[in-house]
Parts: sequence; structure tokens; C-alpha cells
Amino acid sequence: MKIGLALLLLALGGGAAAEERSPVGEYRLAGEQDVASALRLQADGHFQYFLIAGALDERARGRWSVAGGVVTLVTEPKPVPPTFSQGVSGHSDTTALSVAVRSPEGRGLAGVDLRIGFDEGAPVEAYTQEEGWSLPAEETRIPRWIELGVPMHGLASPRWPIDLAAGNALVFTLALNDLGMLDFDGMKVELAGDALLVRRGPSRLRYEPVRP
Repeated sequence: MKIGLALLLLALGGGAAAEERSPVGEYRLAGEQDVASALRLQADGHFQYFLIAGALDERARGRWSVAGGVVTLVTEPKPVPPTFSQGVSGHSDTTALSVAVRSPEGRGLAGVDLRIGFDEGAPVEAYTQEEGWSLPAEETRIPRWIELGVPMHGLASPRWPIDLAAGNALVFTLALNDLGMLDFDGMKVELAGDALLVRRGPSRLRYEPVRP
């Protein structure tokens, strides 16, 4: 009797394991407007991912595994995050304050958000052009600090103090490194029938299989 029961349990266990479908294949994001995204799970245990939404461009690659109806994604190699660093300030006679953000090669970078703070009142918020940014002439308050960021990629600098006596032409460097490469550090993706459900913040994205 005990042997028969053991064999029955073994058979049931083996059947349950066999029922878990292989998620290998290519999936496309469904039900979202103005967003293109795909996730490919390869048979060799590696994955590729991309998402494009307006100016946002994300990608990832690495390895995947599946257990209990959940796919786990791990980005490999681990991305190197972008970083801001402050350079040597200069002096300008044409503006009270200028800000330039450059690549390590010296190329001016546009679209970097900035916040300039003062002793009182609301900060000035703007963004850089390739040639930089200048404090509006009508702004008479003395700037005390600056923050830089690229919000769509979750990138934010420290708050740097501004010392106009040391220089009013501020220069910063943004090393892009692996900007846009997502770090899926054990991210969980649910199997839902023949689709995949990906949680991104408050959103639950559905990826449908690409039919041959």
C-alpha cells in the first residue's frame, strides 16, 4: 500500500511539473498606445528586451529562469549606471550664472533638467540646450545650489552648492555609461495563459506571444 501511494504521488508530481509550459518565444506589448516593447525568451536561457515610448528608450539582456508559473529575469552583465560629476567653474561677464552639461568627450548635452535654488522663494526649473543654459536676466536673487537630473531614466545628481566667487560658469559632466539599460535584478514576470504579465511601478503590462 505504501509503495503504491508513493508511486501515485510521484506520478502526480511529475504530471504537475510537466504541465508547466515552456515560456520560450517572443512577446509583444499589447493594449498600450504610443509604446513599442518586446521581450524574447530564448531556449538557451537568455533574454532580450526593449521598450520605446517617445524619447524614452529602454533595453536589457541577460538570463531567465522559470518556476511555479513565474519567470525571473536577471540582467547580465550588470549595467553601469550613468553619473554626474562637477567640473571646474569659470567666469562669465555676459550672464549672472551659466550651466553647461557635457559628455566626457566634451560634447554639449541637451535635455538635462536643472533646478536652481535660492535663499527664499521657489527654485528656477529649466533644462539644458547643447550650448548650455543661462539664468534669466530678470532673476535678481542669488543662486545657492543646483540639482541636475534625467527623470525619465530615474537619474538625479547630488545637490551642489553654488559659490559665485569661485565661478559663475558652472560645468558638469554626464558619463552616460549604460544609460537606458535596465537592471532586472531578479525581476518577476507572471505566466498568464500564453501571455506574460510584467509589473512596472503601478502598471501591469501584458505581453502577447508573437505568432509565427
